[in-house]
Amino acid sequence: MLTDTKLRNLKPRDKLYKVNDRDGLYVAVTPAGSISFRYNYSINGRQETITFGRYGVGGITLAEARERLGEAKRMVADGKSPAKEKARAAFQFHLQSEGTN
Repeated sequence: MLTDTKLRNLKPRDKLYKVNDRDGLYVAVTPAGSISFRYNYSINGRQETITFGRYGVGGITLAEARERLGEAKRMVADGKSPAKEKARAAFQFHLQSEGTN
């Protein structure tokens, strides 16, 4: 299971690598050193991945990532794709912000 100390001590490698937390949550560490919280799930027979956000300054905490994981699992249980819902919300936000310019 991940802790803030473990996350802070993760070092980049030549290739992206993953470190598991719990309940399907994991972090992906890029060669540039970026650490992102992700969740892989299956919906309608398809594998999908949602990225919750980056860890670190200006990003999200481990506790926030676990909360988002709970929300994503509820969506999957309801037959909704968390990744598609996230993209839809971002698109709606973009449309609304264009309308205010």
